[in-house]
Amino acid sequence: MQKTALVIGAGDATGGAIARRFAREGFHTVCTRRTADAVAPLVQEIETAGGRATGLGVDARDEDQTTALFDRIETEIGPLGVVVFNVGGNVYFPILDTTSRVYRKVWEMAAFAGFLAGREAARHMVPRGEGTIIFTGATASLRGGKGFSAFAAAKFALRATAQSMARELGPLGIHVAHTIIDGAIDTAWIAANFPERYKLKADDGILDPNAIAEAYWQLHVQHRSAWTQELDLRPWMETF
Repeated sequence: MQKTALVIGAGDATGGAIARRFAREGFHTVCTRRTADAVAPLVQEIETAGGRATGLGVDARDEDQTTALFDRIETEIGPLGVVVFNVGGNVYFPILDTTSRVYRKVWEMAAFAGFLAGREAARHMVPRGEGTIIFTGATASLRGGKGFSAFAAAKFALRATAQSMARELGPLGIHVAHTIIDGAIDTAWIAANFPERYKLKADDGILDPNAIAEAYWQLHVQHRSAWTQELDLRPWMETF
């Protein structure tokens, strides 16, 4: 049976790199964003390189859509061996400007959607006794920062969900990992908004999405006698 991987939040940088990395290993990679059009270029790139990919538009915050996504993949494409939750939600709002709507939306994107994805992944993987679930975290997973109360709260929650799932599902054969991406990533947004920081790319001073993707692949192929539950990734010159 063909190997299948799902990347929820397959954006232009990290998520796309992860999808391409698993596709290179023979996985039929399902890439999702809010709309299918947003992942169409990524799907075409994977297919041009000889891989197999499907792009789908899904609101990861919606329980019915998420459940239907997993059921469709399992029925029409193949059993999921890997699920990566890579939805962001990194927004800056001073506390006095953080409305209940902002706080709730960020929590839904970065925490609740992760819970839904993890639960549905477990629902299909546990009966088979194998699978990998990876949640993408951030510096905010470990500490709150000025103007990031909503984002940090959501990322704290996602990290706790990953820890709870790892303790519950590890003995059932499911590898659950949480990554802390601590530093600027090589993206067009960083280039446009933080040009001085982006210059550090020349000296490997910002995170390369392809290097992140390689770390995700290594998490998946780890021997179960030495599974990593949490992995920190940061440039060599990053202070922490």
